[in-house]
Amino acid sequence: MFGSIKTFISALVEHERQAPAVSKLQLVTAALLTRVATVQNEMSQARRAKLHAVLSSYFDLDDPATARLLEESAAVDRTAVDLYHFTRQLNQLLNDEGRRRLVRMMWEVVYADGRVTELEDNIIWRVSDLLGVTTRQRVELRRQIAPDRAVLSTGLAGRHF
Repeated sequence: MFGSIKTFISALVEHERQAPAVSKLQLVTAALLTRVATVQNEMSQARRAKLHAVLSSYFDLDDPATARLLEESAAVDRTAVDLYHFTRQLNQLLNDEGRRRLVRMMWEVVYADGRVTELEDNIIWRVSDLLGVTTRQRVELRRQIAPDRAVLSTGLAGRHF
């Protein structure tokens, strides 16, 4: 009996050694994307799946690592009081291209269920502004994700100039 307990504990310790630690960039990115995906209400299944896929692809993570990242990021998201908490760290960790990629990821997640509300558009605009992504870049990234749904500059997106 003690032998099986010892084997079980050894297996857990070995799993923890093999499981790579979540980086600060991964954690903050996942937490911000979670915030954006849930700003209006609970996260839809489509958005949850897209968030998982985007993080897995961007950080080259397997399914268990992505699931662990999402669990840890949910706790970070719950303790953050504002967007500046995320964007301050991301501005230190990302270059201009990385910041634009993050805005693109936000659009991918919110468009996963086929609709973007005014509140969701607004939070992406605010995050983009805090990350130094221009209005033109933000609108272009939106157009790339949903060209048939993107609002022209005279519509909703144009109000943020």
